[in-house]
Amino acid sequence: MRLTPFSLSTGSSFMYSRRLKKKTFGTAPALRASAISRRPSSRIFPSFSRNGLDLTIVITLLWPPVPGKSLIVAKPRLFPGVGRLGWRPLRRLFLLLPVGTGLRRARFLSTTSPDGNTTFTGLRRSARTQRRASTSQDWTTGSNGRMVNHTPRAALHFVFKVGNRFQTARFYRDVLGMKVLRHEEFEEGCKASCNGPYDGRWSKTMVGFGPEDDHFVVELTYNYGIGDYKLGNDFLGITLASSQAVSNAKKLQWPLTEVAEGIFETEAPGGYKFYLQNCNLPQSDPVLKVTLTVSDLQKSLNYWSNLLGMKIYEKDEKKQRALLGYADNQCKLELQGIKGVVDHAAAFGRIAFSCPQKELPGLEDLMKRENQKILTPLVSLDTPGKATVQVVILADPDGHEICFVGDEAFRELSKMDPEGSKLLDDAMAADKSDEWFAKHNKPKASG
Repeated sequence: MRLTPFSLSTGSSFMYSRRLKKKTFGTAPALRASAISRRPSSRIFPSFSRNGLDLTIVITLLWPPVPGKSLIVAKPRLFPGVGRLGWRPLRRLFLLLPVGTGLRRARFLSTTSPDGNTTFTGLRRSARTQRRASTSQDWTTGSNGRMVNHTPRAALHFVFKVGNRFQTARFYRDVLGMKVLRHEEFEEGCKASCNGPYDGRWSKTMVGFGPEDDHFVVELTYNYGIGDYKLGNDFLGITLASSQAVSNAKKLQWPLTEVAEGIFETEAPGGYKFYLQNCNLPQSDPVLKVTLTVSDLQKSLNYWSNLLGMKIYEKDEKKQRALLGYADNQCKLELQGIKGVVDHAAAFGRIAFSCPQKELPGLEDLMKRENQKILTPLVSLDTPGKATVQVVILADPDGHEICFVGDEAFRELSKMDPEGSKLLDDAMAADKSDEWFAKHNKPKASG
C-alpha cells in the first residue's frame, strides 16, 4: 500500500475546503488529505488566532468496514490560548486514542518553524496500491528508538557469477520456469565491478518470473574464460513458492531434497542453493526471500534497519534470525547469524535495491558520516543504446555488497527485452571457449 502525507498545524488555521462543501463525508474521487489542507482564511473563520489550535484530521472508520472510504473531520479552535499548551500533549493525545472510539491509531511527526508554528505530519493509506510509489514516505521507529524514513525503495535483484551458461540457463528457464528478461554483452569490466574483479569480456543476463518493476529477479554474470567460482558461507539460499518449479525439477530429474514438509532444496549450477515451496501463493512474485549470513545480528540490524531504513518483519534472538524488507509485497532479506567470520570467497554475490536518484548523494554522505564502507562512490553506468543509471555500492558490517541504483533511469533500463532469450542463445552459440579448452585439454580458470 502507498502512504500519502497529510498535515496538522498549530499556530495557524485551515481554510474550509471546497471539496468538503461538495461532499459531506469527504468521499470525492481521488480524495487526498493534502488537497484539503489549505492555509487559513480570516474571511471564513474570523475568530481564528495565531495562538489557536486548528486541525484537519483524516481518520478511517473501522466499522462499518467500507474499503477506501475516509471520514474527514474539520476541527476549529475550541478554546482561546490552547495553542500555548504545545504540541507534545496533543501528539500524545492522538497516539493514545481510545479503542472504543473506533478510530485507527495515527502516527505523527512534527517540525517547528522559527516563528513558533508547529506542523504535524501524519500518514494515511492511499486507495491506490503501488509497489514503488514515487512520492510516498513511511516513517517507523527503528530498533534504537529513533524515527526511520522508509523512502520509496524496492528490492530488485541478486547477482550470481556463473561459469557454465548452458546449464545455468537450463536451470532458470526449464527448472524454475523463469524468463530471460534481457541479455547484454560487454567488452570490458564494469566500473562498479558488477561482474566481480575482472577486466575482460563478460555478459549479464537478467532472469525472473516477471518484469523487475514488480518482481525480484536474478542477475547472472558470466566472465569469459572462467569456469567456476569458490563458494563461501555468505549466501544461504533464495526461497520461492512455486509448485510448477517442483514439478519441473522432478520431471527433468533435477536433484531435489525435501528438507521440510512441502519444501525442497536444490542447487543451481555453481552450487547456489534454492528452496522451493510446493505451493503457489496469492501474489504476483513467487520469490519470497534471500538469506545471507551475518556474524553479529544486532550490529547488522542496526545497519540494515536504522541506516538503510528497512522494516524488521520478524526477529528471533534465540535462532539468531531476522526478516527485513521495504514493503509487504516485496522479496525480503533474511539475516541468519552464524558463529565465526562470514567468508565471501570468490563467488560472492550482490543484492540490489532502487531508490529515487536524488537520494543517492545523501545515502553516500550518510555512510561517510557513520564511517561505513563505500565500495564504489556515486558513479554513472552506461549501457550501449540504453539508459545511463547512477549507482552507489556499499558493504554492510560483514562485507555483503549492496547496490543502490537511481530508480527513474533504472525503470527505463530494466524494461523487458522480447529478444532477450534469443540474444542469450546466440551468445552461447558463439562462445566456443568450452570447445577450445576441451580441444587443448585444459581446464577453465577458477574465479
